[in-house]
Amino acid sequence: MSPMPDFISPTEQLRAEIAAAAARMIAEDGADYGTAKRKAAKQLLGNQKVRGEIMPDNEEIEEEVRLYNELFFADTQPARLQHLRRVALKLMQDLQAFRPYITGAVFNGTAGEHSDIHLQLFTPSAKDVEIFLLNKNVNFEVGETPHFRNGQPVETLSFLLPQKGAAPELAHLALYEEDDLRGSVRTASGKRPERGDAAALARLIETFEKENQ
Repeated sequence: MSPMPDFISPTEQLRAEIAAAAARMIAEDGADYGTAKRKAAKQLLGNQKVRGEIMPDNEEIEEEVRLYNELFFADTQPARLQHLRRVALKLMQDLQAFRPYITGAVFNGTAGEHSDIHLQLFTPSAKDVEIFLLNKNVNFEVGETPHFRNGQPVETLSFLLPQKGAAPELAHLALYEEDDLRGSVRTASGKRPERGDAAALARLIETFEKENQ
């Protein structure tokens, strides 16, 4: 999707092709990055072993998803993204006692038709979050998400958020300890932040509205 620069190596070209194929699966089908990457590699290389340098990283794939959305979903994706961000902000406000941060496609701007809302909560008691949801009559499922630092499993609560006149949206709450927040909101130079609080999300919503008046 992105233009191929001149004089790239065969490895770089294959990385770009895998990234583009993975991006299509993410944008069209809602595949997660890991699954899309593996399927794209198999699609292009068959069952042969894939060397590590051939596999694109998530940043490369994310950029391809942005380009794919611009090319094929420019008339629908921005409004869909804004809707999901509004739903996420309301949920974050309801969960403010548990220090919620938003991450994933809704935060980075690549969310589409099949995207879910992903929040990270930093709280001393995961049980308090469960009790809060039960008191709100929310039926949730308990699962696991890899920790953003070490890949260890983190308890995750998933549930549907009813929407007036529209299909419900699926939300996932990954429950972290308070200490996990230290340093996790810092952004390396030249990179997009991986998560943001409710104020950061509200600014994104406001910026979109100003740019589309």
